[in-house]
Amino acid sequence: MSSVANLSNFPITAKWPAQHPDRLQLYSLPTPNGVKVSIALEELGLSYEAHKVDFQTNDQITPEFLSLNPNNKIPAILDPQGPGGQPLALFESGAILIYLADKTGKLLPADPAQRYQAIQWLMWQMGGLGPMFGQLGFFHKFAGKDYEDKRPRDRYVAESKRLLAVLNQHLTDRTWMVGDQYTVADIAIFPWVRNLVGFYEAGDLVGFTDFPEVARVLAAFVARPAVVRGLAIPA
Repeated sequence: MSSVANLSNFPITAKWPAQHPDRLQLYSLPTPNGVKVSIALEELGLSYEAHKVDFQTNDQITPEFLSLNPNNKIPAILDPQGPGGQPLALFESGAILIYLADKTGKLLPADPAQRYQAIQWLMWQMGGLGPMFGQLGFFHKFAGKDYEDKRPRDRYVAESKRLLAVLNQHLTDRTWMVGDQYTVADIAIFPWVRNLVGFYEAGDLVGFTDFPEVARVLAAFVARPAVVRGLAIPA
């Protein structure tokens, strides 16, 4: 069976037709979670086709998108060349990063102990950094800023500062999250740090100047050509 026939079995391709069905299909937006996958794809040099899931028109709750990700969140992928040569549909940015690393043998250390250290920090981002920074952004920049009670905002500010302190201490004497190796952990963490001080405009609120190691690695991260490209995908 051809790749075209295989992909046509996935309802999502009815709304977002694959112009290149032999390539990995990415369904995303350039948010901190979305760009994790586009950055990884650019770093790895994999051929892919990007489709914009527009939240303004509620694309994420259409039956076609829910057929791929019942959790109605981006990013999600459909890889026509999945395990065993069969198509694989996958959601959750952390799971996708591990999959892409395993598929290519890159962005995760070969040494088992270091591999699990990278996955450890990836999980730390998924369970802590991302959700906390996201809540801080809501209470600082969006609807939450209108609440008279500032205790919710202050709770997330305090936790964000704590997480930044953990990150800053860890990065002391390290180039990246796992020593000299650039991994999926960096790709997961630093789009969120960038969003905190950029889009959320919360640098002063969390005292970002108190975390020079984080700032150093963020600068190195955003200077990478693949990161520059990935941050703008899908257009």
